[in-house]
Amino acid sequence: MFKKMPPFFSSTTETSKHISKEVDAGRVRKIGPNLYTSKVDDDVSMLVRQNWAMILGIILPGCIVSHRTAFESRISPGGKIYVTGGYLRTIPLPGVTFVQLKGPGRLDSDMPFVSAYMSSRARMLLENLTPSRVRGEESKNVDIEEIERKLVDILNAEKEDGINRLRDQAREISDALGYNREFEKLDKIIGALLGTRQAALVNPVAKAQQLGVPYDADALMKAEALRAALAQLVYEPMPTKATGSAFYNIGFFDAYFSNYIEGTQFEVDEAKDIIDTGLVPLSRPSDGHDIIGTYRVVSSLDDMRRTPRSAEEFLELLRSRHSEIMTGRPDKHPGQFKEEVNYAGATRFVDPALVKGTLLQGFGLYTALENPFARALLIMFLVAEVHPFDDGNGRTARAMMNAELVATEQTRIIVPSVFRNEYVSSLKRITNHQQPESFIKVMSFAQKFVHSIDFRGYETAKYQMAKCNAFEDPADDKRLHIFEGER
Repeated sequence: MFKKMPPFFSSTTETSKHISKEVDAGRVRKIGPNLYTSKVDDDVSMLVRQNWAMILGIILPGCIVSHRTAFESRISPGGKIYVTGGYLRTIPLPGVTFVQLKGPGRLDSDMPFVSAYMSSRARMLLENLTPSRVRGEESKNVDIEEIERKLVDILNAEKEDGINRLRDQAREISDALGYNREFEKLDKIIGALLGTRQAALVNPVAKAQQLGVPYDADALMKAEALRAALAQLVYEPMPTKATGSAFYNIGFFDAYFSNYIEGTQFEVDEAKDIIDTGLVPLSRPSDGHDIIGTYRVVSSLDDMRRTPRSAEEFLELLRSRHSEIMTGRPDKHPGQFKEEVNYAGATRFVDPALVKGTLLQGFGLYTALENPFARALLIMFLVAEVHPFDDGNGRTARAMMNAELVATEQTRIIVPSVFRNEYVSSLKRITNHQQPESFIKVMSFAQKFVHSIDFRGYETAKYQMAKCNAFEDPADDKRLHIFEGER
């Protein structure tokens, strides 16, 4: 019977003597009132924190995980797990304190959770709107700002029908819980978010939703991480050498490599012939138009000298450049913001309803920077992260970036074929980990590479870039180099 002890268990009249012997022998240890573990070598605090759900079912079977624990699905900052049961009780264990609050019993809508239950989403929201008068101690509830933000997330994900169903569920259970006042609070917040009621909201994201310009706070958080890193740097100016014919040659290579990154691949001379003749291959008309459309934008001195002076002008520039780049793909709705969510692998970009608000909020991060290189990287990442269009987002983002540099007579940034993986990986590090350092380093190196090339002649530029491995396949074991002349 006792050959294999479970990880956590309690004693009974029948087992207490045997468990005492096991404790004395060092094969079992006591970690709380009538609570034991067979894991005798692990750090006990870490052990309890990692297995709190299993332990909860042993020490408070049938309780309901509630309040902030149901909201956050984790141990609170104060090291507590909040549950609801038939009476008040506090059980301190190493690493975690279990706090049982006296409250309403289980409802049919509550969900099974190990040997306990979890408050339904509607109940959890009502619980967190109950009074919490403890001063100087951790509250059993999350702040109202967090509740508002949660409701915004639900509205964005499940739309109006989804949040209305949630409100109906909360209304149905409020009588049984005795939470009628709490439902009134919830009803006001949801009404304010939907624009059907007046209420003073606290959370900035909720306020924006109420004003009709909702935005994606997570996307802005990533852009802010980049802005903060860019604001700390000291920049060495890198004036452009691409004037006259060199401007148009560098514009060609900008268009060529920008399309290569997105999978539109031609031999470089073939792409140059498409630009020079305006004739697209019969077998690949859309790809040919992509090259021409991108080139028209990045080789237009008038257009590339335009930078946004206001948030609305930013949106206008973004749409107009996208429209020109994607003019050969009417099915991609050139110049129109997306109406469906888009993805890149497992990455889900900003919801269509949040595109405009996120770009408008992000423009404030852009204007907070002064250096052209810093502004260029911020605006490029913002557009790429929001992904406001059905397609052509990367090309449009890089055109916006280089306009910042051309307008201030700085060397533009080109990402050659061989450098694609470094570029994409550095973007992912911001998106997934809010780590912008790699992106700044990659883009700085790309700018130095461009600065090292003589673009006054097409053949000369092509030769020098080839010497630097620029045209190599990113899957091959080749690295991009700065051109340092013939050796």
